[in-house]
Amino acid sequence: MSKPVVLITGASQGIGAAIAKRFAREISGVRLALVARNEKKLAAVARACAKAGSRVVAEVFRCDVTDEGSVTAMAAAVDQRFGGVDVLINNAGKFRGAPFTEMSVADFDRMIAANLRSVFLVSRAFASGMIARKRGDIFNMSSIAGLIAYPGGAGYSAAKFGVSGLSKVMRSELRDKGVRVCCVYPGATVSPSWEGSGVDEGRMMPAEDVAQAFLAVYRLSRRTVVEEIVLRPQRGDV
Repeated sequence: MSKPVVLITGASQGIGAAIAKRFAREISGVRLALVARNEKKLAAVARACAKAGSRVVAEVFRCDVTDEGSVTAMAAAVDQRFGGVDVLINNAGKFRGAPFTEMSVADFDRMIAANLRSVFLVSRAFASGMIARKRGDIFNMSSIAGLIAYPGGAGYSAAKFGVSGLSKVMRSELRDKGVRVCCVYPGATVSPSWEGSGVDEGRMMPAEDVAQAFLAVYRLSRRTVVEEIVLRPQRGDV
C-alpha cells in the first residue's frame, strides 16, 4: 500500500521511535499512529518523523496499553482519525529483573501486563478491521529472552515466551484472512531499557538496524510471510 497507516506502541523512545523514523524516511505519505504513555516524548518523535519523510502524517495517541479501557479509547481515536490500521507494531514493553524466589507478585504481574497483555489487547482492538479488509500486518515484539531463559528473568522471560505462543495462535487464526503475523526476537539493542546495565554499546545492535528489519519484512510481497525473525549482536553474547 502506498500510504499505509502504521501504528507503533512504545513509540516514544528506543526501538519504537527508530521504527517510526525508518518508516517515515522510506515510505512517502506514510501515516503514523504513535502510541505510548509519555505524550511529550511522543510529540518529539512525531516532529522528527514529519521532518524525515515526504508527506508524512504523524499523530500522537496517549495510551496505557496494559489497560483495556485505555486501549479501547485509543483504538476509537485512531479509527476516527485514520479509518483503520494497516500495520500494527506491538513494540511496547518493560524489563525488571529479579531472582525467581525474590520477585514480588506485583512485579511479576507488571511484567506480564506490559509485555504480553498489551499485545493481546492492542492486537484484538485492530485485528477485526484487518480481517474485514482482508489485509494487514502484525508485528509482535518478543525478545531473545522469549527463546532462551536466563537467571533473573522470571517475569520478563515468562511474558516474552508468552508473546511467542500468542503470535503462533494469531498466525494460525489469521493466515487465511490476509493478515500476516511476525514475531520478532531481538537481542541486546541500544535503547533506554539497557541504560545502567553496564553493557558497552559496542556489543549491542543499533536500534536503527532492528527498525530496518521491520521495514524489510513489511515490504515483501503478500505471497510471503516471515513468521519469526531473530536479531542478535554479531558477538552473540548479549
